[in-house]
Amino acid sequence: MFVVGEAADGREAVAGVEKYRPDVVVMDLTMANLNGIEATRQIREAHPKVSIVVLSMHSDEGYVLRALKAGALGYVLKDSTETDLIAAVRAVFSGKSFFSPGVSKLLVDDYARQLQGRKLEDSYELLTNREREILQLAAEGKSNKEVAALLNISVYTVETHRKNIMEKLNLHGVPELILYAVRKGVVS
Repeated sequence: MFVVGEAADGREAVAGVEKYRPDVVVMDLTMANLNGIEATRQIREAHPKVSIVVLSMHSDEGYVLRALKAGALGYVLKDSTETDLIAAVRAVFSGKSFFSPGVSKLLVDDYARQLQGRKLEDSYELLTNREREILQLAAEGKSNKEVAALLNISVYTVETHRKNIMEKLNLHGVPELILYAVRKGVVS
């Protein structure tokens, strides 16, 4: 790994990605001129292959969800170990998600409260075995084409399964799908 650039604020981060073309960006959320959520969104729109790990002191679910919706694949708390940050960079570089233990616990606890509050059974059981496979691969960041090749099925079939997964689990986008997979322990 090599550090190819640093930025003092969100606008510099966006410009730095344009200039240096990194594979992975480690993004703070609390920055001047352009916050980390918006900088993440702009980077992912302009450079969809750049993976982003958020490194933040903010541990509440609102920040985590906004970061994921903006396009981050990882979220590490600043009080985590150095090895967590390195593991996060490696994970998102390979297309996987990564959450520091504190964030994972927060998401799992919140999900358990939601299930208890709604008195729901485990929604994961609604999925077929093939849908579970596709859920994992999608949450790991694989494209429909990559999933199709791995499972030896057509891209159209993958798209149909993904649509069914989203409907069965009442999910509304890739960030929610990733959160669901993390909460269920399908990916870490």
